[in-house]
Amino acid sequence: MDLINAILLGIIQGLTEFLPVSSSGHLELGKALLNDNAIPEESLLFTVVLHFATALSTIVVFRKDILDIIKGLFKFTWNEDTQFIAKIIVSMLPAVFVGLFFEEQLNALFESNILLVGCMLLITAALLYFAEKAKHTGKNVTFKDAIIIGVSQAIAMLPGVSRSGATISTSVLLGNDKSKAARFSFLMVVPLIFGKIAKDVLSGDINYNSGNFTALGVGFIAAFITGLFACTLMIRLVKNSKLSYFAIYCAIVGVIAIVVALIN
Repeated sequence: MDLINAILLGIIQGLTEFLPVSSSGHLELGKALLNDNAIPEESLLFTVVLHFATALSTIVVFRKDILDIIKGLFKFTWNEDTQFIAKIIVSMLPAVFVGLFFEEQLNALFESNILLVGCMLLITAALLYFAEKAKHTGKNVTFKDAIIIGVSQAIAMLPGVSRSGATISTSVLLGNDKSKAARFSFLMVVPLIFGKIAKDVLSGDINYNSGNFTALGVGFIAAFITGLFACTLMIRLVKNSKLSYFAIYCAIVGVIAIVVALIN
């Protein structure tokens, strides 16, 4: 993989991990457009590096929230911070279940399946459109909400379904405050990302000798910097009810992907 492709894919990952347009779908589209023929081991290593970069950017953006949660956790009482951690754990269960028992079936869908990506982007567009119409509230995420949002996150493992779009939209449609929905959505994925990274590293499937470490480095930097920008921007956009723009974008890209897939 050359440096230009690494930078472009890093930017795509950084932007689309947080903006509700599906990072997995855009990475598949990006690889198809760039004719990325990297061997599987290199592609896996590059994917791990990019996901680490975006997870790190999330931690940087929410560093104060994370520190407050950790402080609250060490008070050893059933306080708001302890409950928040428990809700995060509950929300992770559906995705963990899918990852453990349906990993092979899921991976089979990530083979330049442009038609599937296009269809799933249309679903993402619909979710964002309806979330845009939701009323402003001050409601916190409940344990019941956490389970439902977790199911949305598991469904968003399909290429083309935006994880942030699905989880934030689901949370808002459940009546939760938009800012709190965005905060919960971004923090709930951090443990999953690090868990997936650990699983990939310990699996032995990564061939470290196959990687172009210069390309990995520039890809990491591109994903981290754009991740910081996109995460901060997304929080502001959700708060100000600007999701319809992304709904239109996902619909357009989804239709184009479907047309291209049918023609080819």
